[in-house]
Amino acid sequence: MVTDRHSRRWLVAVMSAILAVFIASPAAAEPGEDAGTPKTLKDELEAANRGFVEAKALLEGSRARQAELTVKIADLQKRIDATKEATAGLVQMAYRNNGLATAAAILSSASPDDFVDRAAAANEMALRNDKKLREFNQLNRELAEAKKQVDAEVAVQEQQLATMEKRKKDAEKAVAQVGGQNSAGFVSATSPQAQRAPRNPDGSWPKESCNVDDPTTGGCVTPRLLHAYNQTKAAGFNHYVSCYRSGEDGGEHPRGRACDWAADKGGFGGVAAGDSRTYGNNLAAYYIRNADALGVLYVIWFKQIWQTATGNWKTYGGQCGSPSCDHTNHVHLSVV
Repeated sequence: MVTDRHSRRWLVAVMSAILAVFIASPAAAEPGEDAGTPKTLKDELEAANRGFVEAKALLEGSRARQAELTVKIADLQKRIDATKEATAGLVQMAYRNNGLATAAAILSSASPDDFVDRAAAANEMALRNDKKLREFNQLNRELAEAKKQVDAEVAVQEQQLATMEKRKKDAEKAVAQVGGQNSAGFVSATSPQAQRAPRNPDGSWPKESCNVDDPTTGGCVTPRLLHAYNQTKAAGFNHYVSCYRSGEDGGEHPRGRACDWAADKGGFGGVAAGDSRTYGNNLAAYYIRNADALGVLYVIWFKQIWQTATGNWKTYGGQCGSPSCDHTNHVHLSVV
């Protein structure tokens, strides 16, 4: 009898373990969002939006430098105008007497002491005048250089604007393969504001590799994606999330630059509805409001995609027939 009860308990434990292996919980299952999505499309989306984001960062950095130069030019011009009249008088005086009047005044000294005093005074005045003239010339050289730098920044901006326009067209062309029609999307002016991810001094995004631990899997993520993950959590979005995935045919997950945030609290379930749908809407809106701060490339949610390069929501997919592939059970985030 005891042996039979022990055997039954052992059998129940073994069967439970087997079922746990073959029946994965929703939170453990991967979304499988890539079924039916061509690798070339994912590469095109990534290239177009990455190029746009990088060009935009360089444009903003150039405009900031131009603003600083504009302030510097105004200050230089003010200093030049303040010394221009006095400097012009010095030049005219030097031209008129050519030093003869000063020499005559020194030679007409009544005594040796007077001679020394006049010579010293003349020398001091000459040094002072020479300093003013050199300062005036230096200010003009700095002004010319600052104006030259402004012209260079304008050229940079024109180049980046052209690049952004091309990348925008590339992004629109890419998404047209799987929809591409304008849609209302998900936007909210009341979304929490995220802290900005670190940038280079010139405003560009640092090059990052997948070298920090992914808090959602045993893989890795970039420091920038980890920042986005932490900011998302801090904003109150705490449903199940999975970031790194290996063996994917392209895309950002194996590079540690993408996360999938489940609409359901426990994991990737069926088509989101009710509170889960609202959660996904709010999360998508949060990423759009903070796209510049977090370095967002694109967001996919409920058969729609928002790309930084286009700046609006467009239809995306919807022909797969599964909630994961159609992104109706999770919000996909990719960062630069």
